Amino acid sequence: MKAFFPSSETTQGITVRVSVSYLPEQSEPGRGRWFWAYHIRIENDGEQAVQLLTRHWTITDGRGARHSVEGEGVVGEQPLIAPGASYDYVSGCPLATPTGSMLGSYRMIGADGARMDVAIPKFALIAPAVAE
Repeated sequence: MKAFFPSSETTQGITVRVSVSYLPEQSEPGRGRWFWAYHIRIENDGEQAVQLLTRHWTITDGRGARHSVEGEGVVGEQPLIAPGASYDYVSGCPLATPTGSMLGSYRMIGADGARMDVAIPKFALIAPAVAE
């Protein structure tokens, strides 16, 4: 699984794994637009169910400009993840540079009502070099 999800981080028994794909068909380098899809897998190795409430992302482009994104849930859902289960989703990120990075956190609530911030590992957004 390491090869498919090269980035991972675990917080209080919740592991977040990330895989990134550059999407040339949705990118327009000549117009200063590069686009990536990222696949997230959230694994609950804890003892109780957790629900993902909100997300917070920090997106940094190749010039060092940072952009924060916050919102409820992921891809329109606030999934409840049982112990031993996982939740997968795919989303995307456009940038105005051919490189950048993302990192963030999920705010989750356990079955016991305790809230926690679960780290999303930093991952690189790198477009493949294109021969001129």
